[in-house]
Amino acid sequence: MKPDRILKLFAITAPGLEGVCAREMLELGLPEVAVEDGGVRFSGGLRELYRANLWLRSASRILVRFGDFRCRSFPELFQGSQRLPWGTVLRLGTRVQVRATSHQSRLIHTGRIGETLGAAIEAALGPREVPAGSPTQLVLVRICDDHCQLSIDTSGELLHRRGYREETGHAPLRETLAASLLDLAGWGAGEALVDPTCGSGTIVIEAALRAARIAPGTGRSFAFMDWPGYRPGLWQALLGDAAKLRREVPVSIQGSDRAPQIIAAAVRNAERAGVAGLVRLEPGDLADLRLPAGPGLVLCNPPYGERLGQAAELPELFASLGAAVRRGGSGWRCAFLAPGPELAKATGLTPRSVARLSNGGLEIELFLGGSR
Repeated sequence: MKPDRILKLFAITAPGLEGVCAREMLELGLPEVAVEDGGVRFSGGLRELYRANLWLRSASRILVRFGDFRCRSFPELFQGSQRLPWGTVLRLGTRVQVRATSHQSRLIHTGRIGETLGAAIEAALGPREVPAGSPTQLVLVRICDDHCQLSIDTSGELLHRRGYREETGHAPLRETLAASLLDLAGWGAGEALVDPTCGSGTIVIEAALRAARIAPGTGRSFAFMDWPGYRPGLWQALLGDAAKLRREVPVSIQGSDRAPQIIAAAVRNAERAGVAGLVRLEPGDLADLRLPAGPGLVLCNPPYGERLGQAAELPELFASLGAAVRRGGSGWRCAFLAPGPELAKATGLTPRSVARLSNGGLEIELFLGGSR
């Protein structure tokens, strides 16, 4: 792909995180940012594409909107697809994986849509041998109202897979959601952060990465690295620029959990993320939590429903969370996830819902309470 070519780009997000992602893009200076259902569109060349993958903490994938045309028959789909510049994103040995969806269109057989696209790519590039172990390029096909939109995935593995979380606890948060909670809760400069139900440490680790200005994509690979036009020099330059932005963490970041073995796993995750020296992870029960000097934010994903196993204990647990925040004094506030207002009210913090989100297929809300 030509380095000076302006691309139509799209960042996929989980429901409820579109605004967070848009704010990240604006901070990065990415052009033409606009929120859409399911994500945020923007534009740019290879530099912007690489920077989005390197820096965005809330996005799940970065796509290039590769082709856009009307089709009401499979021959039209074949012809429209064949005309696209596949040689800019596919090497001869690259495997193609197609994911197709169709809504309110004449072409409804997603399997045949994928087969037609595969035939069009072969017609455009010629017969190709794909050796074992070859990289795979994901192509997304969306047909709606007889309009076809083809997108090329630039990320490869989902962006929440930063590479550090090899061990998880019960009901772990995705890294993208954990990072987004910090934004939604308004965690700001000078605020300490405590997660008293930290599990595998995801919120604490994401907080440390953000506070230290460590790019989340630093230690992983991406699908665009297998493209014919990949520019390794540009990528290395962007990594160098990112390294210069790192700083000492100016606030206390700590997490606790009642199970020592879970804390041990969280410590190992923090070590893999390169932030073990920036956080404090210790065993401890929520009822015994004593907060350090504020101002600060308690941010957590407390057990609820199946995570605890005893529904009768849930109000008591949320009451303990509220009591711990009140003991911290007026400089402390609290943000937490819960499936609804009933448990949130048990904290006694007069919480308000600020976002509706999804975690592992469960609809949840983010509540804020406490001072400020």
